[in-house]
Amino acid sequence: MTTFTRDADALELRHHHEVMRVEPWGPDSVRVRAANGPLPQSDVGALEARPAGGAATVTAEDGGGRLVNGDLTVEITMPQSEGKPTPLVRFSRSSSGEELLAEEREHFWWPGARVYYGNRSGAGEIHQQFKAYPGERLYGMGQRTHGRLDHKGLGLDLVQRNAEVSIPFVLSSRGYGFLWNNPAVGRVEFADNVTRWTASQARAIDYFVTTGSPAQILSRYADATGHAPRLPEWASGFWQSKLRYRSQEELLEVAREHKRRGLPLAVIVSDFFHWTAMGDYKLDPAEYPDPEGMMRELEELGVRLMVSIWPTISPLSENYPALRDEGMLVGVDQGAEFHGTIRDKGMDVPMPIAFYDPTNPRTREFVWSIVKRNYHDLGVRVWWLDASEPELNPGHPANLTFHAGPGAEVACIYPRDNARLYAEGMAAAAGGSPEDAETVLLCRSAWAGQQKYGAAVWSGDIPATWDSLRRQIRAGLSIAIAGIPWWTTDIGGFHGGDARDPGFRELVVRWFQYGAFCPLFRLHGNREPRTPTGWDMTGGPNEVWAFGEEAYGIIKGVMLMRERLRPYLHAQLDRASAEGLPAMRPLFVDFADDERAWAVEDEFMFGPEVLVAPVAEAGARAREVYLPDGAQWTHAWSGASHAGGTTITQDAPLDEIPVYLRNGAEVPLTA
Repeated sequence: MTTFTRDADALELRHHHEVMRVEPWGPDSVRVRAANGPLPQSDVGALEARPAGGAATVTAEDGGGRLVNGDLTVEITMPQSEGKPTPLVRFSRSSSGEELLAEEREHFWWPGARVYYGNRSGAGEIHQQFKAYPGERLYGMGQRTHGRLDHKGLGLDLVQRNAEVSIPFVLSSRGYGFLWNNPAVGRVEFADNVTRWTASQARAIDYFVTTGSPAQILSRYADATGHAPRLPEWASGFWQSKLRYRSQEELLEVAREHKRRGLPLAVIVSDFFHWTAMGDYKLDPAEYPDPEGMMRELEELGVRLMVSIWPTISPLSENYPALRDEGMLVGVDQGAEFHGTIRDKGMDVPMPIAFYDPTNPRTREFVWSIVKRNYHDLGVRVWWLDASEPELNPGHPANLTFHAGPGAEVACIYPRDNARLYAEGMAAAAGGSPEDAETVLLCRSAWAGQQKYGAAVWSGDIPATWDSLRRQIRAGLSIAIAGIPWWTTDIGGFHGGDARDPGFRELVVRWFQYGAFCPLFRLHGNREPRTPTGWDMTGGPNEVWAFGEEAYGIIKGVMLMRERLRPYLHAQLDRASAEGLPAMRPLFVDFADDERAWAVEDEFMFGPEVLVAPVAEAGARAREVYLPDGAQWTHAWSGASHAGGTTITQDAPLDEIPVYLRNGAEVPLTA
């Protein structure tokens, strides 16, 4: 017998062994959970607390149930036309009755729209199937390398990898947002005949649905998963990095040269292998003989030091025995607790390394105590959380065991809990105040809700190519829709690029022009000549003056323009913190009524008043630009005015990126 019942403001269904619960989760939003048995009590997903707001009415009767929360209506029915009736869920707008999203069975007889393949442990493979809609566009899903903004027609792995950041939130052109609140390894198919979410091993179906305009959807999603803090003023400045500065003096000399040339510099980076051993979490005194003096000089220059921290532990580290013996390493179902190799200090050849387990509160406390003593107490406040997917080799997360659960069930939350480790530590060191901590974490991976820990994401170890630059434009907009408002790339790409090559110099100039309109503005890369990975590597020159006089002159102008833009950017990022609206966003967020705006993938809004159209083709000195309907647009450099709803061909000499101001807005792009 199938029963529908009301439980306060929630709707519950029981059908054979299945239990489903639908409850309001903030205004115009619901959370849906279902399991082939009692709903699990443990919760490691992103929906930690029910947001304020929303007022649901619930109707339960024989054969169906209905929940209405603002403009979102959820109906569960038992269609009798199928061979073996099962409950189906439909989401619609309360105001119009328009269908937003609806379940669809995998087969008319068996199975239904929700499928559980148990393995006797209480977990198993799970499917959740919905209808596919012709013409629907789907955005978000974290950061992807496939080079598209619209994910319709694609199949995506739900797993963390270098440059592939899996955040399973999607915004639909049909007017809904959907979060698959499940950190299991899995897959989603946005096919022409079906939308299907799959977890390879999970204990329940758990998802969030909301409706509204794109801006409202992003706001509701932030309410549900957490809001980013305010970006500290210093963090919007220029960040300088190369593969590896090998000494204190080398690093300081770069900072001094910025000062001598009158170039802005907010952050300089000590990348990997600055340590005595991987997992010691301290500067090598052979390379940094006077760290206190270094920190004093950087402070006088107005520059902050960022240190690279990997979650990897060498067996030669002084901290390895405690982490191993007290169960703070990531475990395995089979084999030894090592998940990769590297040639660290003290190693003649690459040797195995382990990973700490940040899902364990004891690990977070232990690791932070070391980081605080060796870095924070020295004055370091900026953290580069590299390889935080974690970067497994081979990449088999299902073989892992975490404090939070089996790897197949929870592996995707690793980067989120790694960020949590440093955010909690920084807050504690600031007297318990996250606001006073000014936490900024540069992370290579992320999951839903990570923004609330002060996480910025960069796009990983990408190639130094024009194709890669084009893909970054889509990747940055996708992760913004997925809830991460602080984002950046390695300007120039990471893998390769010769500072002496005229072709690469052109690419660097165009990448700088694009990077100046990213939330964080940062140069990094492993330039030619490159050497095999190991503690003694350094990479070729990667300072702004290394790319020749013509490129340097243009880049300096871009850096000074970025300085002028910083107050405007902070106003937009404050809005991101308060409302969940990212500063860098696709055109459709501001122009949802313009159908053509939904199809533009290589332009973006930088706040509500600036439209940016990067040049991402070698040798290009012009490009087509679509200017959305509903506004008048002024070319920032020439002052030429253009009507909205038009496509123009814009000249773009090497020293100009096409930028437009909305309705005569006064934004300080020019001196």
